[in-house]
Amino acid sequence: MSEPATINPRIVESLYCEGLVLSDEVRDAFSFSGRLDKVGEEEDLARVALSCEGLRTTTRMMHAVAWLLNHRAYFMGELSEFQLRRHGRLAPDRSESDPEQLALLSPETRELVRATQRFYQRLVRLDRGWRQRDAGAPSAISALRERLERRVNG
Repeated sequence: MSEPATINPRIVESLYCEGLVLSDEVRDAFSFSGRLDKVGEEEDLARVALSCEGLRTTTRMMHAVAWLLNHRAYFMGELSEFQLRRHGRLAPDRSESDPEQLALLSPETRELVRATQRFYQRLVRLDRGWRQRDAGAPSAISALRERLERRVNG
């Protein structure tokens, strides 16, 4: 098995820039201006599909950018590692797309949804690897107990 992923400021900055570009593309793709003037049942279904996928995709990207911002804050010294580990966890992407709804979207929009899913999965793998990196290290409580024992017995 390969070594767990490490995260460094350069990787976070690169992913942050990529995430912002992807977020702008998502905003543009799911903007409703000029799309609500059509009428008919098929157009209604397409609007519902666009709304649902838009919500899923923008939520996915908001979580991704928030995770990246937390890591930027950590590397800038604004968050401790304890704070980052406690509050900076990236949840698995649970927002599965409905294939029937995806089929109603344009090919470009479907590809954008897939691109955000791939981006998010990359972040999940990085987060998991970073958290597993020190999984064998003693917890803060264990470290404190050891220090107390050394003082008492030492």
